[in-house]
Amino acid sequence: MTVSLHWFLPTGGDGRTLVDRHAFSGGALGGTPGGAVAGVRAPSLDYLIQIAKAAEQLGFEGVLTPTGTWCEDAWLTTVALAQHTRRLKFLVAFRPGVISPVLAAQMASTYQRLTQGRLLLNVVTGGDSAEQRRYGDHLDHDHRYARTDEFLSVVRGVWGGSAQVPYDFAGEHYRIDAGYSALPPEPVPQIFFGGSSAAAGPVAARHTDVYLTWGEPPQQVKEKIDWIRSLAEKEGRTVRFGIRLHTITRDSARDAWATADRLLDDLSPETVAAAQAALGRSESVGQQRMLALHGGKRESLEISPNLWAGVGLVRGGAGTALVGSHADVADRIEEYHALGIEHFVLSGYPHLEEAYWFGEGVIPELVARGLVAPVAAAGGAPLLVAGGR
Repeated sequence: MTVSLHWFLPTGGDGRTLVDRHAFSGGALGGTPGGAVAGVRAPSLDYLIQIAKAAEQLGFEGVLTPTGTWCEDAWLTTVALAQHTRRLKFLVAFRPGVISPVLAAQMASTYQRLTQGRLLLNVVTGGDSAEQRRYGDHLDHDHRYARTDEFLSVVRGVWGGSAQVPYDFAGEHYRIDAGYSALPPEPVPQIFFGGSSAAAGPVAARHTDVYLTWGEPPQQVKEKIDWIRSLAEKEGRTVRFGIRLHTITRDSARDAWATADRLLDDLSPETVAAAQAALGRSESVGQQRMLALHGGKRESLEISPNLWAGVGLVRGGAGTALVGSHADVADRIEEYHALGIEHFVLSGYPHLEEAYWFGEGVIPELVARGLVAPVAAAGGAPLLVAGGR
């Protein structure tokens, strides 16, 4: 079992700070409403193309593109980026509650043909009722997962149907009469899915190809893997596993930790307090687990060797980073891999520069350990990258 590496497309903006342009421009985290923020980059197509091309060249298999009212639409953005890359896959995040499952199945089929099979799907049920209501979705947390269960049943049913043998479905949230996609996707996209709540587990067991967890300490990750694996076995299925982490990797551990400290230096106590108050209102069990790792305190943020919880002081979602030398970060990836993690979905600030730090520093370490295949050069031959600088 080798490792699949994925990077991240910052379609909500990027920069040299943990607080994004939306938090500052809206004044929510202590910035000046409408004011400019130094070092923040808009998610222009030209900039995202740079990141996508860098990820492809460095050997990442794919890139995750987020979903939400704070970022660009993932479907449209990645189809545009696919025209500027050759083999890079796009892990497109989307919310089941805001789109018809039959339309989603059709869109995925079209996407596969337009990109020659480079679509991966990241299903985001949604843990913030306030944001869901912006989309017109008023279901509560557990009912959203029940709807996702039905949604994925319909999507897979439509992919397996045809005009001669269409798919019918009658549930609490969807009723589909004679649904089908004229041309099924080839290949069928892998479905990535995450969720830490009791409502999420059975949905993952029934439908997901890759269960994705945020970067908790190894023992907690093992407990999640055991939980989902047990549920999947009862469904007669096998599930693979992935983890979502940030990275700060440098030629020396000292330089990496100095970078982490600098990111904290940019954050005022008022900014952290405002962010923690906002994140604390989330219904997401996974988000609450992220908050519990640091308790809103700047002290003792290394919660496990090389696992730093500083990102979660001000950002929702994935709140931890692997910090250290290239060998240190490779060690931690190898440790998670030994638990059963195959897919590593990574990011860093800024995303263009950090992609190179990881790609030129950590990937050669992983290649040397046999965990990642050598990067293919443009002509198809392996690109031999020396470790170190």
